[in-house]
Amino acid sequence: QVQLVESGGGLVQPGGSLRLSCSGSGRTFADGTMTWYRQALGAQRELVARISTLRNSHYADSVKGRFTISRDDAKNSMYLQMNDLRPEDTAVYYCNVYRVSSYTYWGQGIQVTVSS
Repeated sequence: QVQLVESGGGLVQPGGSLRLSCSGSGRTFADGTMTWYRQALGAQRELVARISTLRNSHYADSVKGRFTISRDDAKNSMYLQMNDLRPEDTAVYYCNVYRVSSYTYWGQGIQVTVSS
C-alpha cells in the first residue's frame, strides 16, 4: 500500500519554527515532483512550496524567505522548514507527490497552529 505520512506539526508561538516531514512508503517517489499545500479553516487549499526532481523550488509569495522545501530521495522523504511563523500560517498542511500521467499521492494532513 502506497502511503505518505506527515509529521512535525503542532502549536508554536508567532516567530517560532517548525519542520514538517513527509515520509513515503510502498513505492519510490524519486521520480516525482514534491509539493506542500495548506488549507486554512474556511479557505481553499493553496500551494505552499514545490520541489522538482532537479531540486528546482517554487514558493508562494506569502512564505518566500521564511519557508524552505527540501527532499531526500534516499529516504523517500520531503521536508518543509518553517521559520518566523505567523498566525496566518495556521492551517492543515498536506504533502503531495506526483508524476505527470503516472501517479499522484496525498498525505492525510497535519495541523500547524501559530498562536500566542
